[in-house]
Amino acid sequence: DITVAICPGIGNSSESVYIRTFVHYAQCHGYRCAVLNHIGVLDSVQVTSSRIFTYGHTDDYSAMINSLLKKYPTTNIVSVGFSLGGNLISKYLGEAKRPTNIIGGVSICQGYNAVVATQWLLKWQNFHRFYLYVLTENVKSIIMKHRHVLLSDDIKQRYQLNERDIAAAATLPELDEAYTRRVHQFPTVKDMYSWSSSLNYLANIKRPMVFVNARDDPLVPDNLLEPVKQFASTHNQSLYIELANGGHLGFYEGGLVYPNPVTWLDRALVSLIGGIVMSHNDLLVAKRTGSVVI
Repeated sequence: DITVAICPGIGNSSESVYIRTFVHYAQCHGYRCAVLNHIGVLDSVQVTSSRIFTYGHTDDYSAMINSLLKKYPTTNIVSVGFSLGGNLISKYLGEAKRPTNIIGGVSICQGYNAVVATQWLLKWQNFHRFYLYVLTENVKSIIMKHRHVLLSDDIKQRYQLNERDIAAAATLPELDEAYTRRVHQFPTVKDMYSWSSSLNYLANIKRPMVFVNARDDPLVPDNLLEPVKQFASTHNQSLYIELANGGHLGFYEGGLVYPNPVTWLDRALVSLIGGIVMSHNDLLVAKRTGSVVI
């Protein structure tokens, strides 16, 4: 009984095409799937608190895991995170003691260090600033969609929010200065980014972890990949996979005109999950028989 607990990327949800494709493919291979819908993202669900999702708060993902274990107490869980979701599941697994039902995790295309990643995206070459603009507008639209709750007079007064500054923000650091770090009470945006970065929590992960990145990812420069390479090379429960191509959550292949709907990443993820499950089962057998697993 295996459950794949999925954390999507920034502003994404269970309705995002790449999530739906992977869920369908994983279910066809016998895995139960659960997807975290980041607070504020779904049009059909109104926010009821004074916040939306952030880059580093893992409470929502933890609540989903606890709900799964309450409903399926004997299930084993593999955490899977895409982009921002990869950062969140890595941070979640490295923050504190987690349920023993979680047997491993897979992170795809995360940046590991929000401080350095943001500095990189502020540069103009190779459309980095354009990608940052798109991300900023995505998050800003979520805030404005729920502004009757998120930007009520009481909330603006409590956190010293200026709606004009939020609407005028052209980059994520500007938006996070005007809104996010104030609502979550961080002294500076840099402090919030440092606290949110999974790189600072990797050493505490006690589960098998697989990290997947592409060298041509426009959102994740090469220098952000070096620390996780070093981490994986010194931790025998970690695996780092680097692809020459794939972009940011791309990995499309096949088709003369249109790519195949099931990507290389979908197939690789199901294989990696299967490997984590087999490794876990081998470890259980070894413990029962007193043998050694190499």
